Amino acid sequence: MTIDRPDFGKLKEDELYINSLKYFGFDGAKKDGYATNVMRKDVVTPEDTIDLADGLTATFLTREAANKADLFNFFPAENPTHLVACIEGGAEDLGAGKLNPSVQSWDLETGDVKTLLRGMERCDGIRTTSWGTVLATEETTSGQAYEIIDPLNVENHTVTNRENGTIVQADGTTPSTNVVKHNALPTMAWEGLTVLDNGVVIGGDELRPGTGTNDADGGAIFKFVPTTPHAGGMIADLSESPFVNGTVYAMQVQCKDGASQSGQGCEVGNARWIEVNATTARADANTNGATGYYRPEDLHKDPTYEGEGVRFCWANTGNEGAEHYGEIICGVDTDTLNAVNDGTTTIVNRFVEGNPEFTSVDSLEIHPVTGDIYGIEDHKNGDIWACLKDGADKDIKTDGCVRLLSVKDQSAEPTGFIFSADGSKAYLSIQHSDDTDMPLVDDYKTDDIIVIEGFDFIK
Repeated sequence: MTIDRPDFGKLKEDELYINSLKYFGFDGAKKDGYATNVMRKDVVTPEDTIDLADGLTATFLTREAANKADLFNFFPAENPTHLVACIEGGAEDLGAGKLNPSVQSWDLETGDVKTLLRGMERCDGIRTTSWGTVLATEETTSGQAYEIIDPLNVENHTVTNRENGTIVQADGTTPSTNVVKHNALPTMAWEGLTVLDNGVVIGGDELRPGTGTNDADGGAIFKFVPTTPHAGGMIADLSESPFVNGTVYAMQVQCKDGASQSGQGCEVGNARWIEVNATTARADANTNGATGYYRPEDLHKDPTYEGEGVRFCWANTGNEGAEHYGEIICGVDTDTLNAVNDGTTTIVNRFVEGNPEFTSVDSLEIHPVTGDIYGIEDHKNGDIWACLKDGADKDIKTDGCVRLLSVKDQSAEPTGFIFSADGSKAYLSIQHSDDTDMPLVDDYKTDDIIVIEGFDFIK
């Protein structure tokens, strides 16, 4: 017997789309994704590149960002004038000893592009610090972390030896005093990370479970605690950075009250931090029972969180071909400078679980006014989804998601999505598009960076 009754979940989902301006601050959310292909050489306006919610507008910041422009951050932290960006290309000689662009700055007014640092391997995660520097990291098995001071006055410095941390100025011989590799930070496949004002870094290792052996853990979440926490203000020299010395920990979810219990099945719940060696962080995490996830990628702290400690959220990409659609998990660490091993200082839980339409979530952004989380997909015609923060209902997950936009170029993906401090505009990279018949810039292929405006929030 079939019971004829309304589909409550579908009714509420439809309501979110109809009232997207009220709930999300933009009108005309897209109920369907984009399923055809637009070549970059045929693009004239941003509307040729993205299928955007009707109530928003888009312009190009630049069409000359280096190819594979991935995550980026505002600089300086207060009253920013530029975006500083990671370029995720591999180490490559472009000719005459000029290496691949790795870190760039993009002027927020003019869109002018400048390469700050070259020679990194797959630069991906990047953050601005409260002491006036930029931390840029590599997404590769031997991924390193580099800090740049006075970045807007750095141009064409080059990492000539990643293992030794040799970095030279634009003349090719003079050692750089503006860029340093920090061996105290963990070696891993960096992508998402947050840098707290005290110098604590929380980040994920972008590792697929079963890599190497069938039962190998996936990527762990790591925490770097500086020996000397930052006390505030700007630094004058990189030797003053809190990243110079510290201890690295990996997160181990216990998921049992008052006892030590971890392993498969324990991905959410109470968590503790176990010490690992910075240079062997991945292997130590696996050996010592840290919790592994399915390719942890982008990670951010929640700027709207008002409780004790820090709330941080990250994306686990999953594998949509295996119907593992990915997820977003959030944790609250109430004692960031310590690693109390009783499993009580950190609690993690799932916030968004993927589905056949919202899948392969790669990067994310947390709106600075509403606290809503935006999930960005990593596949052809990739979408960006806006997900409400949890409200007063009994669950601890998002109250619902709608589609903000889709990328029309099937060779590209959306990434680097970030809101301005007031939440009224967002910046987006259309990464690694097919550059057939497109000119090179600085002997390198290029990507488009788009500015999206019109977000209107009713407080």
